[in-house]
Order: sequence, then C-alpha cells, then structure tokens
Amino acid sequence: MQKAADDLFGKAALTDQQVDLVIDPLIDAASGSQSTATRTMQQTLIEIVRKSYPRFTVHSFDSASLARKPVVLVGTFTAVNNSGATDGARDAYRICLTLADLKSNSVVSKGVARARIEGVDVTPTQYYSDAPLWAKDQATDVYIKTCQGTKLGETIDPAYVERLTANALVNDGILAYEAQRFREALAYYRAARTLPGGEQHRVRIGTYLAASKLARRDDMVDAFGDLIDYGLGANQLMVKLLFKPGTTQFIDDPRITEPYPMWLSQIATRARQKGACLEVVGHTSRTGPPQVNERLSALRAQFVMDLLLTGMPEDRARMIASGRGFKENLIGTGKDDGSDALDRRVEFKVIGC
Repeated sequence: MQKAADDLFGKAALTDQQVDLVIDPLIDAASGSQSTATRTMQQTLIEIVRKSYPRFTVHSFDSASLARKPVVLVGTFTAVNNSGATDGARDAYRICLTLADLKSNSVVSKGVARARIEGVDVTPTQYYSDAPLWAKDQATDVYIKTCQGTKLGETIDPAYVERLTANALVNDGILAYEAQRFREALAYYRAARTLPGGEQHRVRIGTYLAASKLARRDDMVDAFGDLIDYGLGANQLMVKLLFKPGTTQFIDDPRITEPYPMWLSQIATRARQKGACLEVVGHTSRTGPPQVNERLSALRAQFVMDLLLTGMPEDRARMIASGRGFKENLIGTGKDDGSDALDRRVEFKVIGC
C-alpha cells in the first residue's frame, strides 16, 4: 500500500502547489462493495497524505467539495489468482489507485500494488452486508473502469464525472444507514435519484433497506419490486438467500429469513407480469469437492424454484433449475463467512420461453 500511495501522490502530474483532494470510496472490484479492507485502505491513504504529502488537502466527498473541481481518488481492491485473473482460487489482492483531476478532466496519476490474502478482512460493511441482492450497474462499472481501465493523461469518462454529485449523496446515505439514521439515509437516496446519474442500483438497495428498518412495509415491498424489475430487465438478478451449510434449508435466523417469502413472491409475480421465463441458478463457495458443490447448488436452486411455484403450479413450464457449484464465484476466497456470501447466491436469469 505504501508503494502504491507513494507512486500515486509523489508522481502526480499536477502543477498546482496546493491540491484539493476528495476520495470517492474505494470498492471491491468483484462485488462493487465497500468492505472492512477498503475502508481501512481509505483511512490509511488519508493518514499517508497528511503525514507525507502536505501538498494535498483531503476534503469530504460532498457537493461543496466537488464544486471546487478537486482531484478525485478512486481505488479498487480485487482478489486475483497467481496469473492476475479473477477466476479460480484467489492467491492475492490487487490494489489499483487513480487520481482524476476535474480541472483538467484527465487522469493525472496511477498507483498499483499487491497484497497477501492472509489476514485481510473483506467482510462487506453493514449496508452491503444487509443488501438483499446484488447487481453491478453502470455507476459501478464506470468507477472500476476509471481506476483499472485508464492510462495516465487520458480523459476522464464523462459518465463517471456526471455521476459524482449523485455518488456523494449515495455515500452519505450509506454512512447514515450504517449509523442507524434511517430517515436521513432515505432522504439522501431519494435526493440522489433526482440527480443526473442517480438511477443507481445502490439507490434502489438503500431505499429498500431504509424502508425496511423504518418498518414501512408498503414502501419496502415497492422498493424490492423496483429492484426485481431492474434485475430482470438487466438479466442479472442475484439474491442472497442464506442456507445452512451443506443443506437445502435456509439458516435458522428469522432476523435474516423473515423477508424471504416476500422476496420470492415478488420475484414470481414480477416475472409473471413480464411474461418472463426463468432459470434459477444455485451457487456455492469454494469449499469441498466440485461434484458435491455442483449437486448441492442444483438442489438449492430446485428448492427455491419449488418455493416460487407454491400455489402457482401452472408456471412450472416457465422455470428450470440448475447448479454451478463454485464455477462462477465472484469473491472466490472460500472463507465461508460473511465476506464471501455472494458466492452462495441464488441467481435468476431470464431465458427464452
């Protein structure tokens, strides 16, 4: 991390003696989530700047700071194998840091590094851990591209710049949610949605989570339906349904499983309204023999499909179930805890009828 930071700040192609800096929160590039690790990295970067690079002044990531056209730091943290690819068993983390200067509208510095897998806590922060489902959207993709897919001197993607003010409000909403200020969080999400680039998956998730915490049942159902419509439209609906290890039964924690019937009912209803046929796909984390995991993931998918069809057997011809085992892991660390819950997801894919 120190080397990446030294390259980033020490070699920045900037002429100003004093530079305003904001940090668009670092994310895990595989999931788009903030984690304990990305938050720790962000705080470490702030401390390095204050100690070793007084030329840079760190400001809050908000609309007032963005109005000054600062330099924006973006960063990703990605689990990779020894070949640097994001598949198979993961052996290290790849750190990517980029400085984007809003005044010159260009990338002015890059920093990269590797970190060992051992001892790194990639548990998602509370907002991302509570999120009922997952999908990358354009806001996440363009953030990752700004970090990983740019070269020094290149123009910043306009799609990233357009979303910055909305991104700041979304981040305020995430922090408010994690501080249990749920009404405030909901207000931030609603405000973000009115801005250019504010139609983001994180806004939809945040609206659902805040409504849930405020016990606004109707708002919660509507918000989840909005998530389902978006996911079905994008053909990428990945729901976090948690099972007991090695079984096809949901975990015995009503705090987590209480909304599952509503989730599944909404998925079935919205799919039927769209006339969509679904493939229900089970996934497992990287633990145990491949054949066992493939069978377990298929059985879990069948279990979920049967729940979707409860009371609606006429829809059976519109659904199939399959299992992928750990072939399509997103996280791939095989820790079997909250940090790789996405690897044990159930996915709903729109297929031809």
